Amino acid sequence: MLIKIYSENPNPKHIQQIVSVLERGGVIIYPTDSVYSIGCDINNHKAFEKLAKLKGIKPDKAQFAIICHDLSHLSFYTKPLNNSIYKMMKRALPGAYTFLLNASNQIPKIFRSKKKTIGIRIPDNDIARLIVKELGRPLVVSSVKDDEVEYTTDPELIHEKFGHLVDIVVDGGIGNIEESTVVDCTGNSPEIIREGAGDLDMIY
Repeated sequence: MLIKIYSENPNPKHIQQIVSVLERGGVIIYPTDSVYSIGCDINNHKAFEKLAKLKGIKPDKAQFAIICHDLSHLSFYTKPLNNSIYKMMKRALPGAYTFLLNASNQIPKIFRSKKKTIGIRIPDNDIARLIVKELGRPLVVSSVKDDEVEYTTDPELIHEKFGHLVDIVVDGGIGNIEESTVVDCTGNSPEIIREGAGDLDMIY
């Protein structure tokens, strides 16, 4: 199913339709402020396993990130942040960054790596954040990847190629070609792991 949603004024009925699918264990493809992503409800074990299978990864080896609605969610899903890291994240978010943080015990074990870290995203995209807000908990997020750029940026082509593998493809317009900038915040100071769409000046 392909659902068109305008990022400037998302239709609440469409958002609720997507949330209902997620609550039933569905997997969706949706826009972010970087590339289109594939994801599911953080609390649905079967949906997580389906997502891992789609990505060709064993569930216990998957290290997917999650999308939160805002910074207030972090205290629930991550261990306390030092003041400088929190200020940096507050400055950078919402934005095209994935912050690696120490996970709290509230993160389902299947989502945590052996290092007990979790990637956190708060994208500058109203569609993604509204879905999370209405769901009431984070979405799992993993980039849609393909050798052809058009199949990772054009939602109609994404639906053509991947629509039979997921429950909903959310058409939020043409996506970015760059993935998020990944920043490791598990130490005393931030470390850039991957340069992407996020502005590095916001980190340092």
